Amino acid sequence: MEITTSEVPLTATLIGQLDSPQNVEVRARVEGIVDQMRFTEGTEVKAGDILFELDKKPFIERLAAANGALAEANAALNKYQKDVARLTPLAERRAIPQQDLDNALASVEVGMAGVESAQASVESAQLDLGYCEVKAPITGLIGAKQVSIGELVGRGEPTLLATISTLDPIWFYCNVSEVEYIKAEKRSRLIGKDVASLPVHLILADGKEHADQGRFVFIDRAVDVRTGTLRIRAEFPNKEKLLRPGMFARVRVDLGTRKDCIEVPERAVVQLQGKTFLWVVGPDGKASQRMVAVGEQNGPKLLITDGVKPGERIILEGVQKAREGAPVTAFTAAQMAAKKAAAAAATQPDKH
Repeated sequence: MEITTSEVPLTATLIGQLDSPQNVEVRARVEGIVDQMRFTEGTEVKAGDILFELDKKPFIERLAAANGALAEANAALNKYQKDVARLTPLAERRAIPQQDLDNALASVEVGMAGVESAQASVESAQLDLGYCEVKAPITGLIGAKQVSIGELVGRGEPTLLATISTLDPIWFYCNVSEVEYIKAEKRSRLIGKDVASLPVHLILADGKEHADQGRFVFIDRAVDVRTGTLRIRAEFPNKEKLLRPGMFARVRVDLGTRKDCIEVPERAVVQLQGKTFLWVVGPDGKASQRMVAVGEQNGPKLLITDGVKPGERIILEGVQKAREGAPVTAFTAAQMAAKKAAAAAATQPDKH
């Protein structure tokens, strides 16, 4: 192969995990027995849908008792107000001691406080009764139920009933080293872009690429001193709900292109004692092993940053047979194909 230069796309690959923007835990807010479950596990629910119903009977009784106490408080207040209305003209004529009117006025204030307290008890009882219908706080995919019908929930602490996750969009989290982050920043500045605006592609576990392109939406403010890494989040559309929280995935970040680069197939590279070599065919037709500097990998090719120049020839096939200083007969791929075609034509019998 004759060395030529080309434009090489620069990419970076990050490994991380998918997560939902919202993982909401649905919990029981009052103590009660689970009476009904009104959803199918693993399906999408809408915000406001009733998921669980708790036994309402004890809460209905508490509300009735609170309403009764409110009625008593209103009756007592009404009586105190009538007492004031009756005693006020008598006190003005000094027909009764002023103390009696003062006591009646104080009773009205106590009665009003009693009504407010009873009203608060009614509202509290209504709120607890409403909590017997456990509703979905968001629209999303609901997971497996964590309780069964007939089970007591909410005793001591809010019991986890189920978890709902939003799936569109989906988030990708990963941690990158500070060295990788600095390199990405420098490369993006060379092409006049910010890291946050670089195109991001998601590669699934089966090796296929997600149809929709993503973008970075969060880069943490500081490096974790324990790991020396920076937490990064990317966002991807997930209309088909294929991507789920907890999946491991890779993302490829496009960092633009580098001009006048030299790329060689990976099979031409020889690794020996931690160093990298290419077999070069000199103008005299002899092979020599030359140490080169290798950069990023781009599919089946490696970027060579130093060691060879455009116009030189390297060995791709038969690397194992090459020896230092040995003469070689080198053919390009096109020459080999033409030679094989001529040999095949020569072996075919003459039909005439």
